[in-house]
Amino acid sequence: MSSLSANHRSRLAVAVHLAVVALLMAVPVHADTSTPSTTDAMHVGTTGTMGTNIKITQLKSIQVTAGAETTSDQAPTQASLVATQPQSIIGDRYIENVAASTANYTDIVKIAPSVSDVDPNGPGLMESQGLSIRGFQNGEYNVTFDGIPWGDSNDFTQHSTSYFMPQDIGQITVDRGPGSARTLGNATFGGTLSVDSKDPDQRMSVNPFFSVASFNTRVEGVRIDTGKLDQYGGTTAYFSVKNLSSDGYLTHAGLDRQNGFAKIVQPLGKDTTLTFASNLTRLHQNVSLGATKAQIAQYGPNHGLSADPGSQAFHGYNYDKITTDFEYLDLETKWAGWDIGDKLYTYGYRHRGYNGADPNGEQPNGTVYSPTNVPGQRMRMDYRSVGDILRLSHDLGPGEVHVGGWVDRQTNHRLQYEIDDSNGYALNAVPTSAAIDRLMDDSLTDLQTYGEYQWHATDALDITGGLKLVNFRRTLDAQVNQKTGLPIHYAQTWTRDLPSVDLHYTLNDHWSAYAQWAKGFLAPNLNTFFTVDPSMNQVKPESTTNEQIGTAWNSDGLTFSFDAYHIDFSNKIESRKVAGQTLFYNAGGAIYKGIEGEATLALGDGFSLYGNASINRARDKATSQWLPNAPSRTAAAGVLFDSGPWSASLLDKYVGVRYGDSGQTERLGGYATADFAASYVFAHPFADVRDATVSLKVANLGDNKHIYALAGYTGQNGTPLYWTIPERSFELDVSAHF
Repeated sequence: MSSLSANHRSRLAVAVHLAVVALLMAVPVHADTSTPSTTDAMHVGTTGTMGTNIKITQLKSIQVTAGAETTSDQAPTQASLVATQPQSIIGDRYIENVAASTANYTDIVKIAPSVSDVDPNGPGLMESQGLSIRGFQNGEYNVTFDGIPWGDSNDFTQHSTSYFMPQDIGQITVDRGPGSARTLGNATFGGTLSVDSKDPDQRMSVNPFFSVASFNTRVEGVRIDTGKLDQYGGTTAYFSVKNLSSDGYLTHAGLDRQNGFAKIVQPLGKDTTLTFASNLTRLHQNVSLGATKAQIAQYGPNHGLSADPGSQAFHGYNYDKITTDFEYLDLETKWAGWDIGDKLYTYGYRHRGYNGADPNGEQPNGTVYSPTNVPGQRMRMDYRSVGDILRLSHDLGPGEVHVGGWVDRQTNHRLQYEIDDSNGYALNAVPTSAAIDRLMDDSLTDLQTYGEYQWHATDALDITGGLKLVNFRRTLDAQVNQKTGLPIHYAQTWTRDLPSVDLHYTLNDHWSAYAQWAKGFLAPNLNTFFTVDPSMNQVKPESTTNEQIGTAWNSDGLTFSFDAYHIDFSNKIESRKVAGQTLFYNAGGAIYKGIEGEATLALGDGFSLYGNASINRARDKATSQWLPNAPSRTAAAGVLFDSGPWSASLLDKYVGVRYGDSGQTERLGGYATADFAASYVFAHPFADVRDATVSLKVANLGDNKHIYALAGYTGQNGTPLYWTIPERSFELDVSAHF
């Protein structure tokens, strides 16, 4: 049985169940026999972080064709011919045919070179634990949604289970570098994951879908496309609702997730388009903190939480209740020779979290109410971001000028109490005011402006130079500051200028090369304020100097890219205690360097070979020791098949040796996991059904259950905690278009 009670099954989940059943059985929609329009394999979009992100447009599943038409269609990852830094584009064909129906964006991007990630609770069934890009960790790179940077302002991390679901993701681009001056965000330091939503279809359709999988996992949902509404000026829109429920691979680590997404595209005359999008999510998840080696040996590699109410690991004491929203209005227009884009947005995150004081069993029970009562903690975090992105471009001389900027303000309320889990979450202290661990209000205000000129030096050579000016201000007003427990009222402002220059050379219609030099940065985290007197810190933002070269090839039979990089990371923020006070300071840095490549080769008869590989180095300048969670190499290889209604893939991903902590402690051996997927499309199986698709997906085909990551340490004795790879799992998907 799931550790989530029936009380946690939301009304939305019931509505989704009923909608899917009704649509599968009795939707009175007649098949549209008109011929769908096709699109080019590539076109330049405007949703990426640089404003010139390439978008791969795949054929929709309702278009039953003779499989993938080119290797560009079939390639799991590829670089674009206009890229000016190393990147891997993952299109909707991979997301729909290979990724699990429960996958988060973190599960999807792990196939890319220099990227590593494993979800310890099964695909998409837990927040990402250790997504790494070239050794940079969560909080050290940007994540954007339709070009909008998002995340927690305190440390720039993202909650991967709390927002977007794969049914609404059309493409993800992994940019492995700081980008140009047009790249916006707080953590251009380590690159950008650009998640782009799907667009509405031009034809009306109703698409119910259903999945069952291992760990008692179910997904039910429906997507409705209006098609092109000529009577409203060409409006297109789609709406989708999804329900995900699972017990999870880890014991008693269940998850319930409901999501709704809407996107409306409204033409306003010849040169103007207004787009509205909204994403709403409600989540209940039981959260494990990892397991000690002794627990893994005693209870098995899937040890998570307990069913014993007398234990601090009881699943009823360890859970999150989260609701989120994400909305934007995007206006794209032309005026007096200018291309103008303005995107106004807001997103919010509301989190109520509960946990036992020590779920791993080292701290004995006992509270102020009883020596046998279970101690725990209750936390709250509520934040809201409001912002705007303005971009303008104009032809000027032998090139184009680009100017624009980003303003964002996030306000955040955070608190945490010590509680008695056995006594109705009563405050566990005398006086009760002593139970408060933190009670804080903080804000982060960002202002970034840029100017860039792209000079067409010759028909083949573009040289682009730009400058971005960054200003960000933190404030903290706390009755009880984290770490110190004292009140504080403090604010600090940092400014930076970030230049960039790149060269892009087109050798022919299929082949291009580039070179890039750029500055990246990472704003100081809020934890630099967790001290008695933050003014004594005087920390500067961490920064990088990136040098990269690369080349890309794209033809009907072959996609290929290769790059080399050298990153000088400076102003590393560290801390020390002086007279009992924690002080933060800048010290040294690190060198990241390596080579990366990826390729897809057509063999004929629908078969293709895919492979990627990287050799990565990430070492501390002062000690030459490896940085934590930075793999020495990654690789992927596999075979792909697309012919007529059939599609299949067998892909294996390898991640090399890494260390779980600084000082080269907690050595973690390399590991490999193989995934299999196969699907068949039935054309017009019934009178009112345009097509139906059945898919089988198998994750971790070899059933590798070894330890792959350090999860942290226990609070009582500092015993290491670990994550293991979840066992082999199966998924069956069924979908239809009416």
